[in-house]
Amino acid sequence: MPFVSAARYGKDNVRVYKVHRDEKTGIHTVTEMVVCCLLEGDIETSYTVADNSVVVATDSIKNTIYIKAKEHPVNPPELYASYLGQHLLDTYAHIHVANINISVKRWTRMVVDGKEHPHSFYRDGEETRTVEARVTREGIELKSGIAGLLVLKSTGSAFHGFVRDEFTTLPETWDRILSTEVDSTWSWNTLPSVAAVEEKVSQFDKAWEDARKITMKTFAEEDSPSVQATMYKMASQILDAAPETAKVTYALPNKHYFEIDLSWHKGIKNTGKDAEVYAPQTNPNGLIKVEVSRS
Repeated sequence: MPFVSAARYGKDNVRVYKVHRDEKTGIHTVTEMVVCCLLEGDIETSYTVADNSVVVATDSIKNTIYIKAKEHPVNPPELYASYLGQHLLDTYAHIHVANINISVKRWTRMVVDGKEHPHSFYRDGEETRTVEARVTREGIELKSGIAGLLVLKSTGSAFHGFVRDEFTTLPETWDRILSTEVDSTWSWNTLPSVAAVEEKVSQFDKAWEDARKITMKTFAEEDSPSVQATMYKMASQILDAAPETAKVTYALPNKHYFEIDLSWHKGIKNTGKDAEVYAPQTNPNGLIKVEVSRS
C-alpha cells in the first residue's frame, strides 16, 4: 500500500526588496532577496484524498513573506528567516516545519567624489549571501553561506603527484591559473527559539564577513598544492572564527583556463613559462567538495 513518506510545499522565487530610511541622517540601506518557503506537517491527505482543508495557499505564504518583511528587520537574513518560520508555526497548528531559503543580492553603496552616496548603489557582482532555516517546534536550525563568488589568480597554484594510470592524460603542473566559483556554508548550533536568535544576532553578520575575508585571503595568499588542501584550510579557519558553528562546507568547481599551443605559427612560444594567451573553458569541469566538522 503506497503512503506519503515525505512532503513539503510552498512558494518559491519570491523577490523582495526593502529600503530602510534613516530619518536622522537621510541615509538609505537597501536589501534585495529571493525567498523560498516550504511547509511540512499534517498535509498528506491533500495528496492522498484531495483534502484541501489542510493546505495553506501558496499565495498566502507569499503574502506572509511580504508582510513579515514589513513588520521585522530583514537583516541579518538569519533573523528574518526565523521570524517568518516561527510565525507560520504559530499560525497553523498542523504545520510542524517551515523551511526558509534566502538568497541576498549584492548591492554596494556608490562612492561619488570620495564620499559614500546616501541612496545610490551598484550591483557588485553576482555573489549572494545565503541562509537556510529549518524552523520546528523543537528549535531553529540555521545554515549561512556565500554563493557565486567568482575568484581567479594567475599563479600560485599547483597540481602534481596525483594518481596516474593507463587513462591519465593530464600533465602535472607546478604553476597554473586557479579559478573557481565559491559556494560555502556554515551550520550553526541549533537555537531553541526566535528569542535565542535575537540574542545571538550580532554573530551572523560577523561570521559572514569573516568567512568572506578568510576565503579570499587564503585563496590569494596560499601557494596552493591543490583545491582540496586550500578549501580545508579555509573551512578550518571559519570554524575558529565562528565558535558557535558546527561544520563548514565548500563546493569549488574548477574554472579551467587552458594554454594554447601556437608553435605551429612561426614557432610562437605560448606554453609553460611562456604562456600568456589562454582559452577559457566552460565544461566539463572538476568539482571538489568538502565538509569539515568540529572534532
